[in-house]
Amino acid sequence: MHQIRYGLLVMALLLLSSGLAQTTRLILATTTSTYQSGLLDVLLPPFEAHFGFDVDVIAVGTGAALELGRGGDADVLLAHAPAAEMALVEAGYAVERTYLMYNDFVLVGPVADPAGIAGAASAAEALARIAQVGATFISRGDNSGTHIKELELWTAAGITPGWGRYLEIGQGMRQALFVADEQRAYTLTDRGTYLAVRDRLELTILFEGDPLLFNPYHVMAVNPQVHPHVNHAGAMALIAWLSSPEAKSLIDGFTASGEPLFFTTPLD
Repeated sequence: MHQIRYGLLVMALLLLSSGLAQTTRLILATTTSTYQSGLLDVLLPPFEAHFGFDVDVIAVGTGAALELGRGGDADVLLAHAPAAEMALVEAGYAVERTYLMYNDFVLVGPVADPAGIAGAASAAEALARIAQVGATFISRGDNSGTHIKELELWTAAGITPGWGRYLEIGQGMRQALFVADEQRAYTLTDRGTYLAVRDRLELTILFEGDPLLFNPYHVMAVNPQVHPHVNHAGAMALIAWLSSPEAKSLIDGFTASGEPLFFTTPLD
């Protein structure tokens, strides 16, 4: 890991010293969870102060963030949908994909738990119980990393959701949690966003711990060979910073209600 960090830093410094950073403006397209949790408010100011960049954040679902990269409308991408990320890399639109951190997904719902998912043996069984009783389920329905994971879980359960109280809202994670709270419904959420707004909700975590709920985040640069106008030097500098021990310490120390939201333990 130290060699990877050092290599990224050397590459970023070479690009910066060569004058390839044509602007101090850097566009980061990211999943809503890193923005709405407040993590970027901790990570970006030290980077901007040290490297001299002004980072514009576009916080959207992971699918939309990756499409911004595909179109050259961002310089660097932060996402949490590994298969979709790898597809973008393999298609040549993104480079230097680097592991950053992880948390996990959880199923939340009303304390009464009308579908009885707290006693399920797996996430797929929990969803099957929700579908069986026709309980209200709020889906982001926005091609975000969370939505992609939700669809994977429905597939694992052998269910195509579509009953009357399965509601796709096309909004971000915070909004989905607030709607679920109002509707006394179930929803799938990343743990970080839930913890960040837990004090405003009556929803509780009812199911967690299935390996299928693991939620890794990666950062990558938009390929300058495909989109020559992107700020590749800035993107590499940001990736180097996010991979540094200092940034990882900030990530591991970031909490809500006394609980950590993300972890940087290496995947390998």
